[in-house]
Amino acid sequence: MQFDTGNTGFMLVATSLVMLMTPGLAFFYGGLVGRKNVLSIMIQSFASMGWTTFLWWAVGYTLVFSGGAGGLYGNLDHAFLMGIAPTDVLSVNNNIPLLVFIAYQMMFAIITPALITGAFANRVRFGPYMIFLTVWLLFVYFPIAHMVWGGGLFSTWGVLDFAGGTAVHTTAGFAALASVLFVGRRKVVDNEPHSIPLVALGTALLWFGWYGFNAGSELRVDEITALAFINTDIAASLAALTWLGISWIVDKKPKFVGLLTGAVAGLVAITPAAGYVSITGAVIIGLLAGSICYLAVMLKNKLRLDDALDVWGVHGVGGVLGCICTGLLATKVWNPSGANGLFFGDAHFFLMETLSVFITAIYAFCFTYAALWLINKFTPVKVDEKSELEGLDESLHGETAYEMI
Repeated sequence: MQFDTGNTGFMLVATSLVMLMTPGLAFFYGGLVGRKNVLSIMIQSFASMGWTTFLWWAVGYTLVFSGGAGGLYGNLDHAFLMGIAPTDVLSVNNNIPLLVFIAYQMMFAIITPALITGAFANRVRFGPYMIFLTVWLLFVYFPIAHMVWGGGLFSTWGVLDFAGGTAVHTTAGFAALASVLFVGRRKVVDNEPHSIPLVALGTALLWFGWYGFNAGSELRVDEITALAFINTDIAASLAALTWLGISWIVDKKPKFVGLLTGAVAGLVAITPAAGYVSITGAVIIGLLAGSICYLAVMLKNKLRLDDALDVWGVHGVGGVLGCICTGLLATKVWNPSGANGLFFGDAHFFLMETLSVFITAIYAFCFTYAALWLINKFTPVKVDEKSELEGLDESLHGETAYEMI
């Protein structure tokens, strides 16, 4: 079989970019926490790279992409990647190696649970986190990804999610909210970032990697790849400026962290819509993400929810917003293979997009809370007060990021 070498090369680069997002997330979160908890938050992202890779090889790929038409899960026909040869192609219309697609989708599975960790920063023991990571992937990410991308239930409804607004950001964001409610507030609250340059580095890596995340989701190089690429940058830029402007008005000073957080909110919100909306649509999504996600974080603060790194406000609310905007703004004028949103005459598509993302949010929230409750029955999920006071780097891992003076 002769592969399309251009598309294959592009997808290998896109896969590498998405892989880079998980270390980027580790730096982003690491800069936002206090000096005594940098390593404990970063190791959770890197651990996902190792363990999720194993689970994806063992059962993840087959549960998401093998069989199960119209259902909640795939089958186990390709467990441990059995029956897959180096010469297999993704499809007759997309002549890249199937192994490249498997690796690309694995990177999405790796970063999704890592996103949750910012919500319960400084409060969760590493062992229970690894158990939670396993259970959550098996019962939240794998079935939702199958329903959206693997020919499962949502795809039969006509739901579209270009690069993960439902499967990645909504699941992670509402799992984060549930975890915050379960573990409760920190005894030691350090809401000031210990290193804004680390946050900036993490944001840069995330933004850079997001081009592989969104543009790569076309799975080949064509005009939709270019559309997704430019829409990603425009939405992120507009959201960053919007968040900066609002926080400048409220706080009387332009805050760098606000600019960086706004950029991530825009990247999240454009993800499900990137290849389905016009450039004007991306501008609208960026403006909405910068303002609505900012308000969600303010609401979280008012309710005194200790979502340490604003995962719900940015990823949960941003993911839902992006899916709803896809239902409103998608247009076949820009992508004939997509759909027309409500503003272009298709109310049914809008209803299915909205229904699917709300079902996903509710399920992710409920399962996450139940899973943490059950794990806690066997081993304590939350660290003790002494460990929290000492800092998790030293108390849990016996390592420190910086020499303490």
